[in-house]
Amino acid sequence: MIEGLEQILEGTGQPGIAELRGLLEELLGGRDVIGRFLEQHTPKTRDTRVFHLRFAVNNQPRSMFVKRLKPEIARLNELVAKRWLPAIGLMDSGPPLLGSVADRNGACVWQVYEDLGSHELDTHQPDRERVRAAVDLIARLHTRFAGHALLGEIRLNGGDFGIHFYESNVHDAIRGLESWEPPEPQCGLRDRLLERLYKLREELPRRAQAEAEWGGPETLLHGDLWAINVFVIPSARGLHARFIDWDHAGVGPASYDLSTFLMRFPAKDRRWVYELYRQALGAANWRLPPDRDLNVLFETHEFARFANRIIWPAIALVMDQAAWGVEELTAIDGWFEQFEPVLPQQRGTTEMP
Repeated sequence: MIEGLEQILEGTGQPGIAELRGLLEELLGGRDVIGRFLEQHTPKTRDTRVFHLRFAVNNQPRSMFVKRLKPEIARLNELVAKRWLPAIGLMDSGPPLLGSVADRNGACVWQVYEDLGSHELDTHQPDRERVRAAVDLIARLHTRFAGHALLGEIRLNGGDFGIHFYESNVHDAIRGLESWEPPEPQCGLRDRLLERLYKLREELPRRAQAEAEWGGPETLLHGDLWAINVFVIPSARGLHARFIDWDHAGVGPASYDLSTFLMRFPAKDRRWVYELYRQALGAANWRLPPDRDLNVLFETHEFARFANRIIWPAIALVMDQAAWGVEELTAIDGWFEQFEPVLPQQRGTTEMP
């Protein structure tokens, strides 16, 4: 029996707590073990829907993460862990999902994950061998799923990060900003962002051509390859990489994931990280474009993400006059201003062909 289960998430106001407690009791061995709940906290790097729980079970420590998700996102994570990654022999490289349970009203799903420890990839002072292990997994994911029969199912349940992602986000961001009638001091911000977006709209045919020519085959994408989602864990067989938090999984060109991953590193380190990826692709005989064309693909992905981030504060300003929207748009304007090629160039600058 696990003592103290009634204390888990007590007073947090979270939905589905009773169902979560029942699942945890089952996962920990139920009435056949002697254990107790020790503590919980919210990790600093994660949102308020994620909690770290610690137990003592049969005098052994046990640690888990619980995460509250929308039902469709929970389903996406479950498909990744139990269907898609196993289909290409990477079951042990994905999220360490232990179980799921929906609240009785169906508004959310709680998922329970094994605690992988403090093994997130450090991109600020990167260790080459740890980075190599992560990059090798990225390459295996991309090459093994290229052209796979499951891509249609992934697109249906996840996202599409091809050129349509760029086109739809740019158009939706323009609509939002054009509908916003700001006071005079904020007109300059709106107009600058619209000018940037109009230029991106004009560039759509050329960017679509570049992606068609250089993007390569569609594949499964993690969709959010930040360092906090990449774990490299020492084992008896060496370093073992795992990717967690597949909330944004989808289909698209491999350069979408690669751009996100490279951008987490200082500019001075991106070249050697990219070279590790290029070497890892060698066995699959994949052809990567020249740096200039690759940077165009990266830029297309990053600007599509910028445009996506504009949509929500623009809607908030139009519909609710939410003050936070101006702060968010100001930050995004700064991202455009400071953007430089993902792969630093020794000569000249990257321009659209």
